[in-house]
Amino acid sequence: MWEPVRLTWPNVSGRADGSTVRSSLTRLIASGAADSRVALVRATDLSRTAVNTHLDQLLAAGVVVESGRAEATGRGRPAHRLSLAARSGAVLVADVGARSVRLAVTDLGQRLLAHRQVPFDIRQGPEKGLDVLSEQLAELLGEAELTAEDVRSLSVGLPGPVDSQMGRPVRPPIMPGWDGYPVGDRLGERFSCPVLVDNDVNLMALGEARSLPGEAGPLLFIKIGTGIGGGLVAGDGQLHRGADGAAGDIGHVRVPGADHVVCECGNVGCVEAVASAAAVLGELQQHHPELRTVEDLADRLRSGDASAVRAVRAAAEPIGEVVATLVHFYNPRTIVLGGLVSTVSDDLLAGVRGVVYRRALPLATRNLTLTHSRLGQYAGLAGGAVAGIELVLSPENVGGLLTPGR
Repeated sequence: MWEPVRLTWPNVSGRADGSTVRSSLTRLIASGAADSRVALVRATDLSRTAVNTHLDQLLAAGVVVESGRAEATGRGRPAHRLSLAARSGAVLVADVGARSVRLAVTDLGQRLLAHRQVPFDIRQGPEKGLDVLSEQLAELLGEAELTAEDVRSLSVGLPGPVDSQMGRPVRPPIMPGWDGYPVGDRLGERFSCPVLVDNDVNLMALGEARSLPGEAGPLLFIKIGTGIGGGLVAGDGQLHRGADGAAGDIGHVRVPGADHVVCECGNVGCVEAVASAAAVLGELQQHHPELRTVEDLADRLRSGDASAVRAVRAAAEPIGEVVATLVHFYNPRTIVLGGLVSTVSDDLLAGVRGVVYRRALPLATRNLTLTHSRLGQYAGLAGGAVAGIELVLSPENVGGLLTPGR
């Protein structure tokens, strides 16, 4: 699992309206950054009167509750500890992969209420795929003793390029039939809530970045799995998607000397086609046909199998070349490698790290950290939960929590 991670909140200095102030207060409380009235005053730099006015509205509506005692900060009785009420709503998260999907339901205070991982075939197409997702999410809600009426938002990570504004995949190489399909609209109709649809690695990057101190950014997250994808989180903790949502789609960067390798996207020499876990598995299968899945490859790596280790070390070279280029272009403070093959062995990380420090100039690497994911398989769920909670507690939507019966 994962511990509660950092949320961001709107700046309320100056003449912020009531919705912006309430958004800031609830997100400070949900993130654990402020758990008392005094702490909220300090964090927002608002007057005590302004904080109390808006906080009392949230308390009266049952959005925020007082429970226990906050940590004492001076003389006098400790203040009541503030938290988001459990009944204020839930967030659903679906981290969709090529062969499985991870699902979770959390409340607005980041408490994990239920989760599961189930098989999922992305090639079954969007209609059947969304039927499966909807059924599994409904079951998960029941497990958490909630109903669809409790859902405030739904976050979905998909393994391909996504137009996050429209909530639709855009020509995803490994998702036949999904191009342009209105995933967000269809799921929104089924669960009657706002739906956020994004690239899966973007959500992993967001979860990973928010689990680290703010000074660890900017962060580049690279997932090496069936494909290779990247996610960028700026120093302020926000995802960098680019003009059309294509930022971080590094799997289709061309690597030298691989013009004979055809990628599923139709181009040749893509790093994904050369060095992904699927590509490594395909190479090993020529001499080891008993290897059928990436999980089989991971088992070989765990046991120290020489052929598997050698193949992964070879794949680290082209990945490292691409990452070294990104280091110069984006100058991240932290680079995180995710994916099963990276998790079970240090060989991939060591190989990528060696190329990056050899190829990139000292100015770009002197403060660089290149490491494994600390959240592992839960990075996408954590990022989806963060995105969903911040959507619900945004200035545009936080007012809905004050509405009776919703």
